[in-house]
Amino acid sequence: MTLPEIVSQFSAALKEVDSERPVEEGKPYDPGIGPFTEAGAIEHGLSRLRSSGRWKEAETEKSYPSDGRTRCDIYVPGDWAIEVKLLRPFGDNGREMEHWSENALHPYEGNASSIGDALKLIGSGFPERKAVLIYGFEHEPPKIPLETTVEAFELIAEEACGIDLGPRAESVETGLVHPVHEQMRTYGWEVRN
Repeated sequence: MTLPEIVSQFSAALKEVDSERPVEEGKPYDPGIGPFTEAGAIEHGLSRLRSSGRWKEAETEKSYPSDGRTRCDIYVPGDWAIEVKLLRPFGDNGREMEHWSENALHPYEGNASSIGDALKLIGSGFPERKAVLIYGFEHEPPKIPLETTVEAFELIAEEACGIDLGPRAESVETGLVHPVHEQMRTYGWEVRN
């Protein structure tokens, strides 16, 4: 499976889930995949992909070979180890969230940002190809475009942290059901160090 296929299929699976107007259990949010936690969205997306016959062997929470306590978000045996991050500039209530871009940009090893995930993957011990996937939600048209944060991620990762990222793969899903999280952008990069 290629990285553009992964990005496209993951994005389409989340859009399919969104069309069913889901509400995360125990949460008072409007329907849609946008308010779901990162872990909840990953599980719903993978469940959809598995039930369609795609990504049949994909696992969540696979232990890193180099550190049995650290877990990989999506593991496809013999193919990919993927870390996933959620970007959401606005909450369910439509208010701008503080510090939302830190999920991608905090440039230190051991941090839970996308840059921290890329550094973690480099030393993971996984023999599979490694990738970072970022998905996020915007208004349609965007009030705060994700593109600026994504470009900053690429710059910090490559220039400041020396991470060798492959070309960006990208997918956009529009017409989501949530009144704030109206469109979703999904980005992916192979981590080639």
